Amino acid sequence: MNRDESKQILLLYRPGTADAEDPQIIEALALVKQDAELARWLEKHCERQAALRAQFRQIAPPAGLKEQIIFEHAADQRRLSARHKLQFALASLALILGALALVWHPHRTSENTLAIYQNQMARVALSPYGMDLITNRPAPIRAYLAQKQAPADFELPAPLQQTSLTGCAVREWRGARVSLICFRTGKPLPPGVASDLWLFVVDRAVVPNAPLGAAPQLAKVNRLMTASWTKGDKLYFLGTDDGAAALQQYL
Repeated sequence: MNRDESKQILLLYRPGTADAEDPQIIEALALVKQDAELARWLEKHCERQAALRAQFRQIAPPAGLKEQIIFEHAADQRRLSARHKLQFALASLALILGALALVWHPHRTSENTLAIYQNQMARVALSPYGMDLITNRPAPIRAYLAQKQAPADFELPAPLQQTSLTGCAVREWRGARVSLICFRTGKPLPPGVASDLWLFVVDRAVVPNAPLGAAPQLAKVNRLMTASWTKGDKLYFLGTDDGAAALQQYL
């Protein structure tokens, strides 16, 4: 972990809270003890946090707010109780219909496997996931993925090899390990967002109807523009929240 990576992690650090028990923050704080410049940066960060807390403590809640919250919470609980009963009934019906669909159309399971995989991976990319390893170097990423028994011998398209890395994570798909490699294209990102380009790599055998050949197949999945292709025994799934033109420059 270098100085910039430590700063990115410590931006989320709040002194005096359970944040200090987070493994990544522990590692970043250990680097602070060895880096005088980083220590000065952290001191100023903690001062800003303390100032914000002091300002929040000076805000007086409006009169009657507590009673209003208790009243509204009780009303919400009554509404939620009825809603949960309806949701449970609808969920049960959906499960029954899904099971019947598999019985009546068993062949459709394999036909939709790729679409299901793509949708689940797209949801991972769009969710507030945490990277298992934060680094901009490819060697530690491959080493980490190999250690976790996830695909590590993947081949990147030439343009993607020149794109900045931010880290990686390991996810699962039907009992198989999926490698998630995170990139940053260079466009401005919202605070706390580290990546805007995601590559998922999994063994081709676990997705029965994976696309054949190395020619990427473009598709809109959820809010992502994606490309899927196979090479060797691997299935690749690349996604970004930009358009098709932006995606194609990394293929």
